Amino acid sequence: MTDELKEKRLSLSLLTLKTVIVHTITYFVAGLLAYKLGGYEKGFSQPPLSYFMRPTSDRLVMAGPLFQPVRGVIFALALYPLRNVLFTQRRGWLTLWWLLLALGVLSTFGPSPGSVEGLIYTTIPPLSQILGLWEVLLQSLLFSAVLFYWVNHPGKRWLNWTLGIAFFIVMILPLLGLLVGKPAGTT
Repeated sequence: MTDELKEKRLSLSLLTLKTVIVHTITYFVAGLLAYKLGGYEKGFSQPPLSYFMRPTSDRLVMAGPLFQPVRGVIFALALYPLRNVLFTQRRGWLTLWWLLLALGVLSTFGPSPGSVEGLIYTTIPPLSQILGLWEVLLQSLLFSAVLFYWVNHPGKRWLNWTLGIAFFIVMILPLLGLLVGKPAGTT
């Protein structure tokens, strides 16, 4: 398939749908791993993180995955004008990953932990910031690779079904948790 044909096939609505699904799933997977392996429950309840992070037992934190489709739409709107560079080139996934890392992680406009600004302006120890980057590195890598693959293999029905079912599960779990009314980690 030529680049022109690929670009024509990748409509804004299709890219938005795929971006929403892939972002939400990779956000959930990276967040779950970080919660389990990164000691978030304890870390978020103590300074300096407790000054600006909600505790992991907060209902908004539990509902976090439910808001990710909004971020997916924002990502898609930003990626769509760059679709020819990102999705038709052999290593477009790598370009996408670098774009996300450069603009969304390392060089944010505010002092986010792990960013250049965060290292300069926050009181969070630099080593803690750097060690905490693995979650966003993993999520952005998974997002870039999976979205690139899915966009470039639109006929793989197993992939459509797998990602669709995974998205449904990621959306239903927080809803069920909120309905039960007992945030994770509480007794």
